[in-house]
Amino acid sequence: MSTTAQTKSLSVDNALPSWLDIVRQKVESLRFGVVQIVVHDGKVTQIERTEKTRLSGRSDGTE
Repeated sequence: MSTTAQTKSLSVDNALPSWLDIVRQKVESLRFGVVQIVVHDGKVTQIERTEKTRLSGRSDGTE
């Protein structure tokens, strides 16, 4: 492999996939919850985010 081909190959391999930016955004904006990554045939096909709202006080809804 020539030096030019190696350089191009390395720069493509080191580039972060676009789905990683989406996951980062979802995690950073989440206080309580889950970010789930769905993979099919070795590729990310879906990203799910479930957010929970935590209430302070007693479990019956009164404080």
